[in-house]
Amino acid sequence: MPKENLILAIETSCDDTAMAVVRVKNGKFEILSNIISSQIKLHQKYGGVYPYLAKREHEKNLSPVYQKALKSARIQASDISHIALTIGPGLSPCLWAGINFAVSLAKELKIAIAPTNHIEGHLLSVLAKDDIEWPAVGLIVSGGHTQLILAGGLGKYEILGETRDDAAGECFDKTARIMGLKYPGGPEIAQTAKDFKGKSKIELPRPMINSKDYDFSFSGLKTATLNHFNNQKKVTKKYIANLAFEVQQAIIDVLLKKTVRAAKDFGIKTVIVSGGVSANMELKKQFGRKIKELRGVNLLVPEAKLCTDNAVMIAIAGHFSKKTKNYDKIKAQPNLRI
Repeated sequence: MPKENLILAIETSCDDTAMAVVRVKNGKFEILSNIISSQIKLHQKYGGVYPYLAKREHEKNLSPVYQKALKSARIQASDISHIALTIGPGLSPCLWAGINFAVSLAKELKIAIAPTNHIEGHLLSVLAKDDIEWPAVGLIVSGGHTQLILAGGLGKYEILGETRDDAAGECFDKTARIMGLKYPGGPEIAQTAKDFKGKSKIELPRPMINSKDYDFSFSGLKTATLNHFNNQKKVTKKYIANLAFEVQQAIIDVLLKKTVRAAKDFGIKTVIVSGGVSANMELKKQFGRKIKELRGVNLLVPEAKLCTDNAVMIAIAGHFSKKTKNYDKIKAQPNLRI
């Protein structure tokens, strides 16, 4: 197997220890392994991620995840051409766990590292199975990020708008906690909302849905959900299903309207929706229906396993990133912008 075709990718920006081996051939990406060690159960009791606890788990998991990635890909360490590594944005202690491991490994193998932007990884994750027709608008929507990005091509990015407070995924987590649902909140709310039938009897706000900019805000939706829940005299299973349905729809409505408006305003060819929240089936269905109404615009969403944090997307973005052997200059950048 030609050495130059193999990328080992490492992703530790939050609470998932992820590694992947990806072969690049004729501009196409072949996933040889995609290993993710999740910390969800560890952080569930806290209702969110504790950075230094997550770092400790990364340090414990990195070596076994690395061995699994090599074994699953059926390669030797000496076959790796270079390492694609997330350096930001993310939680600083978690990023450093990945960086320290990658630098040690790169020195041992005498190979270069491609420092990679986590957000660009999400944006380009669709290249695992699709080609992107530029220009594109990318909606990156997850627990830590909600950004609308205008992409003129590879490396040609402009942030059109982003959340001014809570990210959409964070709103899902916080409203789920209000309802007594488990962490992470997005999948729990999506599943609970399926139990609601008929027209919603609850009306929650759609913050900033009609603002002239492309920014988002979800803290007001969280507060409105809390107030509605606290004012409910009797909390029934039907009520929780209705509330989950309304929270989910409010978030989808705002994301959809802003993204569609950006697509129209900039005459783009492709809409990309990625990040953990893009795994929401109702969101994908409604985006698919609405984007279909826009002539000449294609909707790309990663397959489910590449929506949440993963190392395959880092391998893809890292393929286009500049490589270096100046290991001492590789630093964590928790607030890195695309």
